[in-house]
Amino acid sequence: MFTLGIDVGSASSKAVLLDEQAQIAASAVYQLGTGSTGPQRVISQVMEAGGIGFEDLARIVATGYGRFSIKEAHKQISEISCHAKGIFYLVPTARTVIDIGGQDLKAIKLDNDGRVNQFFMSDKCAAGTGRFLEVMARVLEISLEEMADYDSRATEPAAISSTCTVFAESEVISQLAGGAAKENIIAGVHRSVAAKACGLARRCRIMPAIVMSGGVAQNNGVVKAISAELKQEVIVVPNPQIAGALGAALFAHEEIKRGSSL
Repeated sequence: MFTLGIDVGSASSKAVLLDEQAQIAASAVYQLGTGSTGPQRVISQVMEAGGIGFEDLARIVATGYGRFSIKEAHKQISEISCHAKGIFYLVPTARTVIDIGGQDLKAIKLDNDGRVNQFFMSDKCAAGTGRFLEVMARVLEISLEEMADYDSRATEPAAISSTCTVFAESEVISQLAGGAAKENIIAGVHRSVAAKACGLARRCRIMPAIVMSGGVAQNNGVVKAISAELKQEVIVVPNPQIAGALGAALFAHEEIKRGSSL
C-alpha cells in the first residue's frame, strides 16, 4: 500500500507518493495553488506516475496553506512540521531550514532528532517571497528562470533598500531609468530577498547544516546571496518544492506503521 502527501500552497500544488518502504515512488508539482484545479491535477499526476488508483492508498495527509480544501485527506498537518520532516529525511544533518514559498517565508530550527525546536514565519507581506521575485521579473521583462543567469553576470549589485514589494518595484524602475544593468539590479533584488530570509532565520539562532526548501530554492542567485549573508554553506536538496509534501507523506506512512485507524 502507498501513502500520499499533498502540499497546497498559494502558488503551486505538490504531491509525493511513498511505497511501503517509505521510498519515493513518484512526485509531481503543478503551478496552480489553493482555490484552483491545481490540487486535483497534481493528485492525478502523481497517481498516474505511480501507476496506482485510490484503492491503493492507505492514507493521505495534506499540508500547506490550502490543506483543509483536500477532502480526500485523512488528516491535515501544518507546513512547519511537514517541511521539517521532509528536509530531515533528505538531509539528516539539517538543523536550520529556510523555506521561501510563493507568499510566505519560514525559518525552522530542528533538534538532533529532526523535531521542530523553534520557528518563525513571515506571511503578512510578500517581501522576500516568490511573489516578490515574480513582481521584479515582470518589471525587468525577464522570466523567473532567467534570474539566476542574469545574477551570475552581475558586476556591481544595485542597492535595493526597501523591504516592501511596492516600494522595491519603484526602486527597480528608478534603477532601470538611471541606466543600471539588469544583471546588477537582479543581484540587488536577490540580496534583498536574502536579507529578509536571513533576518528571520537569525531569530532561530542559526546552526548548520542550513537547508533551503521551497520553489525559490531553485534560484541559485538567491541561494548564493543567502550563503554570502550567513557566511555559511546552504544546502539545496533536489526538487526542493516537494519537501512539504514529502513530510506529509512520511507522517502518513508513520501513522500506518503505528497501526492508526482511518
